[in-house]
Amino acid sequence: MTIKILVVDDEPLYLRLLKVNLESEGYEIITAKNGEEALDQLTQAMPNLIIMDIMMPKMDGIAACERIRQFSNVPIILLTARTEEQDRVNGLNIGADDYVSKPFSATELVARVRAILRRTQDRTETRESKIFIHGNLRIDIAKAEVWRGEHQVYLSATEYKLLLHFAHEYGKVLTAEELLIATWGPSYKEEKEILWVSIARLRQKLEDDPHTPVHIVTRTGLGYQMPLWEE
Repeated sequence: MTIKILVVDDEPLYLRLLKVNLESEGYEIITAKNGEEALDQLTQAMPNLIIMDIMMPKMDGIAACERIRQFSNVPIILLTARTEEQDRVNGLNIGADDYVSKPFSATELVARVRAILRRTQDRTETRESKIFIHGNLRIDIAKAEVWRGEHQVYLSATEYKLLLHFAHEYGKVLTAEELLIATWGPSYKEEKEILWVSIARLRQKLEDDPHTPVHIVTRTGLGYQMPLWEE
């Protein structure tokens, strides 16, 4: 099955660069020049991944990402300038899976695309006949569904893989580096910002009180843990 990638950028140079390099890897590329066009293309073409610039006319990447997350969990990579640290944080906070700073190398971009698609595939192909329960949190691994009490929680592929790693290492304290490598891959082991934001998003979705978490807790100076549950 051909993997479709929607590339969104108002700069023709980057649009051509992305299209050429990704098509050479065998991906089918659809393009858009702003957030409004991206929303139209998403509903029509149903891509497997979106690569989207932040700074665009009509509707920027942050606004488009926020709109997309209202109805879709399609993986999103944001393109940012190196000085746009707050934009990267904002993008991750509203549900982007990753970011790549401009200017970037084709090798780096392709590696990020492969990593995200692999995480998405991991989610859809997991078929363990197992339900993991931690207090009011339930993970149906066979269906790749997460529930908090009676309410289903919708996670991105990245968030789900991170949560599943905590469940598989239940009770163990995990370092930031371990979590980054296990969830994003070895090239991400220094990207602590993306881990902090992802854990904060998981807590917002999973915890009754995100400021006093019980499912994913911080072990100061050590890392993070899904603690053993005591009834």
